[in-house]
Amino acid sequence: MDWETRAAALADRVTDPDSRWLAPVARVARHELVPRWWEVDDSGRWVVRDGPSDPEAWMDAAYTDRSLITRVGTLHADHAGPGDQPEGLPTSSATMPSLVVRMLRHARLGPGLSVLDVGTGAGGLTAYACHRLGGDHVTSLDVDPYLVSAARDRLAGMGYRPKTLTADATKAVPGSYDRIVCTVALAPGPGLGAVLAALEPGGRIAMTLARTSLIVTGWKDRKGDVVGTVARDTAGFMLTRSGDDYPPTLAEPFALAGHTDGDERSIGRYPVVDVANAWELRSMLEVTTPGVEVAYRAEGRTRTAYLVHPDGSWARASAEWTDPPTVHQSGPQRLWSALERIRNRLNTEGALPLLGAHVRITPDGIVHLSRGRWRAAMGA
Repeated sequence: MDWETRAAALADRVTDPDSRWLAPVARVARHELVPRWWEVDDSGRWVVRDGPSDPEAWMDAAYTDRSLITRVGTLHADHAGPGDQPEGLPTSSATMPSLVVRMLRHARLGPGLSVLDVGTGAGGLTAYACHRLGGDHVTSLDVDPYLVSAARDRLAGMGYRPKTLTADATKAVPGSYDRIVCTVALAPGPGLGAVLAALEPGGRIAMTLARTSLIVTGWKDRKGDVVGTVARDTAGFMLTRSGDDYPPTLAEPFALAGHTDGDERSIGRYPVVDVANAWELRSMLEVTTPGVEVAYRAEGRTRTAYLVHPDGSWARASAEWTDPPTVHQSGPQRLWSALERIRNRLNTEGALPLLGAHVRITPDGIVHLSRGRWRAAMGA
């Protein structure tokens, strides 16, 4: 298999000609890190793809700039049997190479610096970092023992020998590092504080915040705060998990949102939007109303969005195409109203104050955001 030509073409697509990451992308055999993966078939079910049994499809998948889902719920593609069709959310992946490169750029790695990759996954970021810095300077951490062991063995087969750790990063991170790059999304609060505790004074972190597309970069000062900015760039990563799978979804509020009238019925101001894919709106909703989960359904011309919260609040907005939606809400908070306030601000000011915002993260993991007169805190 001529993987080198494909890897070189991928590197040309996802890096600049003078990029220090061009050689790592061009020379890492990404297909060896992802011999099996999950895809969704035409019926919406997860089906496993086996690379060695279809080498051409394997090469196409591995050297296209896309993320490959490797684990759904508790079932890794490596362990899938004939006919297995897992249900649940993706719990691990091989991140798309262009995003890996962007996160590495945000982290500003350099010779002699120690780097921690939080979220080993298939090992792609670890491989690129090892190629450029040498394995002695790279540590890769994941909560999942199998992900760690599989990546370690596959990386070793490619000549890379980073240090690998199995640990829950939201509890404690062994060691200390000059650079931390996170390819899982971190929730503000104590879990984030645990990761920041492993950052050396003067060190730099690049990460995303849970349920947002916000890439936060910052330097750790002498007081232990991380000071930086929200990058004018976006990314979406899976949430960190502490166990073998994510906690159960908010089934009861989603059930109520699906069919009941609620406490309040109104006509919304703006068309129904797929909140999960309206990244800036979704991010601001998490800043202002943390913990909201979202869903969306399109059937013909009818579009319906659902918002639910752990406190029992829920909202459902449904309409034909771009018509004003009928909105049902219930619970302590009016979630669709909160979303419409954000959309009002976006329409009035032309932008939300997120990208480019100043960030200060205190050792307890509280994220303080500011831009002009705007202030917000996450994780308090």
